[in-house]
Amino acid sequence: MLLPKRVKYRRVHRGRLTGNAKRGTNIAHGEYALVALEPAWVTSNQIEAARIAMTRYIKRGGQVWIKIFPDKPITEKPAETRMGSGKGSPEYWVAVVKPGRVMFEMGGVSEADAREAMRLASHKLPIKSKFVKKSDLDAATGGEA
Repeated sequence: MLLPKRVKYRRVHRGRLTGNAKRGTNIAHGEYALVALEPAWVTSNQIEAARIAMTRYIKRGGQVWIKIFPDKPITEKPAETRMGSGKGSPEYWVAVVKPGRVMFEMGGVSEADAREAMRLASHKLPIKSKFVKKSDLDAATGGEA
């Protein structure tokens, strides 16, 4: 399970999930990627489940890169607790994902294998996503890298 070693503040504000991803929209390492189509919080457990689904499918071949990291702590108050008495304690960690963000990359496998592995991984995630190839993404963004 992914989580930061240490953070500056234990509790953070919730924030807003508006707009598209500014960074992390290009494929940096592999040839294929899974790109988010809608905004969401992706928990560390969901990221791990997607990673396991992909690596199990491609067995020992190829390589997987996780391009999102859960660095936002989500707090929860205990059940049946009265209002007040401050903010709850951190319970789990999420990565804030916005549309256009490359979440996973894969290389060293055939396109068919990568497509199926990414499909299995996308079922573990709470958002709609699409499979893209590096050549398609470069053509769409005008070749900026």
